[in-house]
Amino acid sequence: MEEIIFPNQIRMHRKLHGMPMQELADHLGVSLSAVSKIEKGYRRLNQEQLIQVAELLDCSLKDLYVNEQNSQQDVVQAWKREQERRCKINQNAGLKTLGAGLRHIRTDKGLTLIEVAENADMTLSVYHRIEMGQREVSDKEYRNIAKALSMPLDKLKSAIQKLDDDGQLEDIIEHNDTRYKLLNNARYSNMSNSAVDADSIMIPVYGVGNADGNILLNKGGNLKEISCPIQLQHKPDIYAVNLCTRRLGSLLSNRSVLIIDPNEIVSAGDIALFYINEEETKLLSIREDENGQLYGLRWNPDERINFTNSDLTKIHKVVIINL
Repeated sequence: MEEIIFPNQIRMHRKLHGMPMQELADHLGVSLSAVSKIEKGYRRLNQEQLIQVAELLDCSLKDLYVNEQNSQQDVVQAWKREQERRCKINQNAGLKTLGAGLRHIRTDKGLTLIEVAENADMTLSVYHRIEMGQREVSDKEYRNIAKALSMPLDKLKSAIQKLDDDGQLEDIIEHNDTRYKLLNNARYSNMSNSAVDADSIMIPVYGVGNADGNILLNKGGNLKEISCPIQLQHKPDIYAVNLCTRRLGSLLSNRSVLIIDPNEIVSAGDIALFYINEEETKLLSIREDENGQLYGLRWNPDERINFTNSDLTKIHKVVIINL
């Protein structure tokens, strides 16, 4: 069964612009088949690709997500029916028991989601859905997971069966069901595309705007916090910033929160903070000139910022955008 993982309104916005599918494929550098899967929700877009699509279609990122506030009701209802259908299939297939058993064993071994996902040759989101009991597992994937847990496959299956027989998985299944409902509701109300674990750590949110459209990092003031996305919980230096400037236009909602990883290397197509000093930054769209040199761009008014080699250490990459 092919799994819908990213409900979106890309096709609707593309058709409103009278744009052929090939133009979108060329813009993203992918095949027509890939674009078809993206528009149907069978293939996920990364953050850079989402921004490229929003720029091409002249809309905000939140306009690309299916949500109850501004999506057509038949689209929303179709997505909800698909969610209900998958839940029934998963329950009948025993996937909740499998996911709960994997989580129990992983936790008992002191392993993180990221460690198991990487060692099983999976993306974090795919393995996370397996533990949530929301995704089927192929024989090859099952073998890879067993290897990542340092267990023979038959012993892993036996261990999960014993945990189920002993009634040790009921609390985890209940927890997963509750968490799945929360994530499913958040997909409509907040349009957030980052998986967050119920027991995740909190990270601080900085940022107030100034008259020049720069962002002042109010690190000494009263701060709010947000849950740290699962895929970033192993990174101690991440932080978040309020989108309190309009110098990137209306691409992002003014309620957005930008999650920053200062240790990630930036490249063309990224959004990043450029530090003027320890307390003041510029939010930039990173571009590349004909000589392969990176520079920063922002608007309202237009401003290009050229970087020197020493400036690259002052650039902190935006890795996730919470809308």
